[in-house]
Amino acid sequence: MNTNEPVIDFRNLSLYIDTTILDSITLSVPRGAVVGLVGRNGAGKSSLLRCLVGLAEPNQGDSRVLGCPSLALSDPVRERLGYVAQTPDLFEWMEVFEHLRMIGQAYPRWDRERCMTLACRLDLPLGVRVKNLSIGDQQKLAVVLALAHDPDVLLLDEPVSNLDPMTRNEFMRSLFADRGLDEDDGALEPERTIVISSHLLSDLERVVSHVAFIRKGRLQLFEAWDAMLEHFRLIRLPAPDLPAAAVICKNTSAAQCVIDTRLAPA
Repeated sequence: MNTNEPVIDFRNLSLYIDTTILDSITLSVPRGAVVGLVGRNGAGKSSLLRCLVGLAEPNQGDSRVLGCPSLALSDPVRERLGYVAQTPDLFEWMEVFEHLRMIGQAYPRWDRERCMTLACRLDLPLGVRVKNLSIGDQQKLAVVLALAHDPDVLLLDEPVSNLDPMTRNEFMRSLFADRGLDEDDGALEPERTIVISSHLLSDLERVVSHVAFIRKGRLQLFEAWDAMLEHFRLIRLPAPDLPAAAVICKNTSAAQCVIDTRLAPA
């Protein structure tokens, strides 16, 4: 993959199932970005991630990960992906340690020491059957499974919704652990590209480099976090001299809108 190509790329992607779920999503995520995918419950966040990993087929448009079409992901690309679904798909009859060992056999880069360290950090019980885990512990198991092979691309769908505050902090630290040197050539490994979905921006604002807002299946905004803090403002309406191009979104019932001051210097 060309290092200048986006790691994640959506082009006019739409998904319909009785109603519109995703509507003409176009979005390119650069290497090393940490993207907060933000929107209300039902906005389309989970469906967008499912399309990206090839678990849902769009009605039009397409998406790519690491230059590979989502609906035809190669084994080498799958080995570089980590994905945590909102509802983890786990083998309920297995004990946690057995589950980790079995999945680890599928990944050449699986690191047993890293796996056990993550499990300890998150206080994951290893000798319990998966079906007897709490919802929060099932989420922890899914996170360890997604991280233990040190993926280049990590996709997380509401990953902290069932975690207590202390575990959330440990989880966030694990996302940004040093990747170190590549064992094959000794070069520094590339920055991990991460997409984290949430309906609460407050869960993400300390860690994201970019934010993508999705509403009713449409991408309203994709912008660097620092640029948003510097240039976006909430103002009262009416504002008769305001250029239409500067309006990011409008709430007519509250008589407010968000503007980009780069397009409205005055």
